[in-house]
Amino acid sequence: MFVDKATIHVKAGRGGDGVVSFHREKYVTNGGPDGGDGGRGGDVILKADDNLSTLMDFRYKRKYAAQPGENGQGRRKSGKDGESLILRVPRGTVVRDSASGAVMMDMSQTDAFTVARGGRGGWGNQHFATPTRQAPRFAKSGMPGQELDLTLELKLLADVGLVGFPNVGKSTLLSVLSSARPKIANYHFTTLQPNLGVVRAREDVSFVLADIPGLIEGAAEGAGLGHAFLRHVDRCRLIIHVVDISGSEGRDPIEDFEAINRELLRFNPELAARPQLVAANKQDILSDENQFERFKAYITEKGLPFFPLSAVTHEGLKPLLDATLEALQKLPPIRVFEPDYIRPEPERAAPEDLVMEQPEPGVWTVEGLWLDRLLGRVNPDDYESRMYFERTLKNAGLYDRLETLGIQEGDTVCMGRLQFTYQK
Repeated sequence: MFVDKATIHVKAGRGGDGVVSFHREKYVTNGGPDGGDGGRGGDVILKADDNLSTLMDFRYKRKYAAQPGENGQGRRKSGKDGESLILRVPRGTVVRDSASGAVMMDMSQTDAFTVARGGRGGWGNQHFATPTRQAPRFAKSGMPGQELDLTLELKLLADVGLVGFPNVGKSTLLSVLSSARPKIANYHFTTLQPNLGVVRAREDVSFVLADIPGLIEGAAEGAGLGHAFLRHVDRCRLIIHVVDISGSEGRDPIEDFEAINRELLRFNPELAARPQLVAANKQDILSDENQFERFKAYITEKGLPFFPLSAVTHEGLKPLLDATLEALQKLPPIRVFEPDYIRPEPERAAPEDLVMEQPEPGVWTVEGLWLDRLLGRVNPDDYESRMYFERTLKNAGLYDRLETLGIQEGDTVCMGRLQFTYQK
């Protein structure tokens, strides 16, 4: 099954916690704190793989998490860093932030991209020793890793795209110009997924040709198969518009030509402005010469190159191939989607941002990232750790703010998992 779009959730590893430990050794009078630091969390990395051609691997599994860092150990031993998670995607995959739709990276121009970074490891108690606090019984917790939803879109890396109504001969044309062997049959929607072929025009010159599944009117709104595969024309430098000139389908070639161009315009106005070569296919079974001349005059009047041909008999293929090579030499390289994603600023962790509320008389709550991080390195069962917590709150001006808001002696203060009675 061909899957060219997927939405996944990625989460980098959390940093390991620092550890509380004290050195104990025979004949050593004062060991002191020797708690090691936590390891860094693993990253989530996208890697382009030229052997993949679909996003099928992401169809059923949607959540991916990297390994967390290990906690620190005694004797100043740091925890092991978490192993990064590598997700392989086809080259040409465009990575977007699902929330904003912004492009984070185009995997056609890079081999690897770190999409989510792991959290830093916490400090062990060795870092909190001072001349007055020689036995700190607290350490710092690890930081969480980045977490976000991604939208992966595969956009084929092709120089030239074949577009047109179903059963106009696009797959046959691809098969005779390249070594590709797409399924060919005399019914609509034979091609159910884009096919790529390398056209070797000369010994030292080649280009990639893509057969896009047949479009119909309303494709840009989701009709037929076109809506699912129009994105693969996005990168094409040149479009070969294949039209059935034989009249075997009972349709007007001019109406077909205009209908397809309208769908390209609705999907992306840039596509309608791409250079086009018009290939009038199935000339070998032409039944109405007047219809052929009318269509030729119409295309010529628009100033577009016109090439009558038969993909089955190979008649008229060389002029089309020569014109394609000439056009590609003048056109810019395959389009690369420039990143426009701006990573959100890390949430500020400052005591000024703490939220203080009085949900009921005599009860106060204090919340905020700064407080959460402080609580993460406090051991409520240790006296020195509690004194460190008390001094930090006082120096941050938290008690002054509570008094300004009207806290009274004897009121209950709730800070995360801690509750205490306020005393002046």
